[in-house]
Amino acid sequence: MPDPDDLLSFSDMETAPAWDFRRTAAAARLLVAVGTDRGLDAATCLAGTGLTVADLDAADAEVEAGQELAIGRNLVAALDDAPGLGVDAGSRYTLGTFGMAGFALLTAATGRDVLRLGVRYAPLSFAFIRPEIREDAAGARVRLLDEEIPVDVRAFFVEREITKVGRLVPTILGQMGPVHVATSFDGGRAAALRAGLPGVDLRSGAASHELVVDRVALDAALPQADPFTAKALEEQCAALLDRRRARQGVAASVRAQFLADLAAPPSMEKVAAALHIDARTLRRHLVAEGTSFRALADEVRATLATELLRTGGLTVQEVAARLGYHDAAGFSRAYRRWTGETPGSARSAA
Repeated sequence: MPDPDDLLSFSDMETAPAWDFRRTAAAARLLVAVGTDRGLDAATCLAGTGLTVADLDAADAEVEAGQELAIGRNLVAALDDAPGLGVDAGSRYTLGTFGMAGFALLTAATGRDVLRLGVRYAPLSFAFIRPEIREDAAGARVRLLDEEIPVDVRAFFVEREITKVGRLVPTILGQMGPVHVATSFDGGRAAALRAGLPGVDLRSGAASHELVVDRVALDAALPQADPFTAKALEEQCAALLDRRRARQGVAASVRAQFLADLAAPPSMEKVAAALHIDARTLRRHLVAEGTSFRALADEVRATLATELLRTGGLTVQEVAARLGYHDAAGFSRAYRRWTGETPGSARSAA
């Protein structure tokens, strides 16, 4: 009898977390700008990502979701997770930041189409939340589900997403009908969101994070609608999403899991569970892609360790801690195994 796992290809599975997709470097550049505007240097913002400023500035630059998440983690750690930090990041977005996805929203026919496109093409919007839309007699609610975001950066990225949504959707819909934003945040974070979303009806202390659009706005024809342009742009969005997903094998998802939390790297079982498969099936997929779980773990750590040693201005002990090692000796042995040289040699080559 065939193994049930053999009946599914990886592309047929619902992958998790929802944010695990490649994206352009635009959002990563904005995060670095948040840090540098607050007194950090770019190396601190990019520590542990394997990225340089030159990498982000390339016209066609793309990054792994885990790399963008790591930049957010660096900001939160260096700036004490101050309420409003995510609001600052979210307020820097324009429709142009999203490229063709932003223009597709701008030319949509109705408010319903705006929400439909926003949810369907969330992977083109740098989102770490998972949007879920529900419609009833009163209108539509887009829930911004956050349970897949690592806890230490969850508030930061939720602030960012609420600010993006709260600024851009009402701009597109204009005066077509009531719109409000609900959030489970209270206190300082709710105050920061209110300050960053002037004119937006923000309701704090709610059960979840939601964008709520009245039925009047759902059904109203939007003044900037252009059905021919909207159709062409949606086709381009679909093609772009397909191309990115085609490049996203199991190995890329495993790398993203490691990058999401370098100090506490996940086990094979945990990664397999996140991908809704068992460890044996994960191992088989990785073999088919010419790699292994340990090889990917070593690849990510070796690349980031070398970058930190050469450009991060950190001691060997500090690099070891960043990568989850309890002491420099254990890290040094691992680094020699990965690269054939000592951490000290790598620092000397900087």
